[in-house]
Amino acid sequence: QVQLVESGGGLVQAGGSLRLSCAASGRTFSAVAMGWFRQAPGKEREFVAGINWSGRRTWYADSVRGRFTISRDNAKSTVYLQMNSLKLADTAVYSCAADNRQYGYGNYYGANEYDYWGQGTQVTVSS
Repeated sequence: QVQLVESGGGLVQAGGSLRLSCAASGRTFSAVAMGWFRQAPGKEREFVAGINWSGRRTWYADSVRGRFTISRDNAKSTVYLQMNSLKLADTAVYSCAADNRQYGYGNYYGANEYDYWGQGTQVTVSS
């Protein structure tokens, strides 16, 4: 069982930056892929970014590529999402997710490919 707790959300002006953190419990964190998803009011949940177990492979949604960076610290069982050049359209609840397959290749874009989810943290971008 893996428990995920996000932090770092808040209110930021357009063009600003935020860094989200997701702290994980469980012995297998360093062996599984992690992802970030977001859901805006009235919209479906969408993939944002993913990272494989080693951190050497990352993948992004087109809407955030070049602005967001996902990273992980396996020693701290934490995955991060650095968000720069934030836009109004980035306003959403951001959730992290963990895969259950150990040492997988990665490139997991679908929510159904992740098995554990955090509660989410609100990110609001204002003009």
